[in-house]
Amino acid sequence: MALVKAADPRVSFAELQRWPDDGRRYELYDGEVIVVPAPLGRHQRVLVNLLEILREYEKAAGGLVLPAPYDVVLSEYDVVQPDLVFFRSERRRLIDLSDAAYVAPDLAVEVLSRSTERRDRGRKMELLARSGVPEYWIADPVRNILEIYELREQHYVLAGTYQDAARVTSTTLYGLTFDVPRIFEE
Repeated sequence: MALVKAADPRVSFAELQRWPDDGRRYELYDGEVIVVPAPLGRHQRVLVNLLEILREYEKAAGGLVLPAPYDVVLSEYDVVQPDLVFFRSERRRLIDLSDAAYVAPDLAVEVLSRSTERRDRGRKMELLARSGVPEYWIADPVRNILEIYELREQHYVLAGTYQDAARVTSTTLYGLTFDVPRIFEE
């Protein structure tokens, strides 16, 4: 009796690109399709503030900041859409603005939502670390806290927790400093 090999149940990025546009955002974790729900207003305000900070840095130092939805293809079966990604100036040439990113960013930023916090602190964080993203930020819009993680031996280590009037300095984006209240302004 011949053995029958089951078809791979995972979805690849190539397959996902052929799906009809239904207005939803999708991420892939080892081929498992995850629908990313729309964020709430507070999330979006914090995201806009972070985007402004990184856009100012982009203008001053070069590089490229991009907000979600923007596919970051880490492998055939791993595709994420962090809220913000930043590519330093020396890696800017690796990005084709008419396509997804096929290289890991230098910085990935997530603004927490109740529906995504577990994944942002779990599977996505682990995947970004394994993919070599040097710095990962988590902004908590409820507690008004920014956590900065740095990559050490394919794992993130909490480099700092910033709140109140603290001054933030990035170790990956040289020269980037700002005050925490800018992030959480309404």
